[in-house]
Amino acid sequence: MERGLDLVKIAPKAEPPVCRVMDYGKFRFEQAKKEKEARKNQKVVEIKEVRLSAKIDTHDFDTKVKAAIKFLSGGDKVKASIRFRGREMAHTNIGLEVLKRFGEACAEAGTVEKPPKLEGRQMLMFLAPEKKKQ
Repeated sequence: MERGLDLVKIAPKAEPPVCRVMDYGKFRFEQAKKEKEARKNQKVVEIKEVRLSAKIDTHDFDTKVKAAIKFLSGGDKVKASIRFRGREMAHTNIGLEVLKRFGEACAEAGTVEKPPKLEGRQMLMFLAPEKKKQ
């Protein structure tokens, strides 16, 4: 108490309990500072969606690829989806080809995380950004 220090239990469940003499206020301040620094350095990954159609034209396809590459280079994941309407459900193989071509076009910026999969009337594919080399 003369030195302004506190007796802090480090491991209270240990037998016998482990204690340390330290300035607890300074310790709590440094812990909060470390947590704040860790939060500042962490990146929140968002999922951006790009909607395609089974009958997409080449220019529209290229525009969607450019948007996806921009999202991937920004560090976000991309969800590519195709909604089948009406008789398109009978030709899901066309949508599968479009999504495979989309994955190949985005190969320089990202990798296919989940391959195309039909879920109800929608076919989904997820792309993850490339790992940066350090």
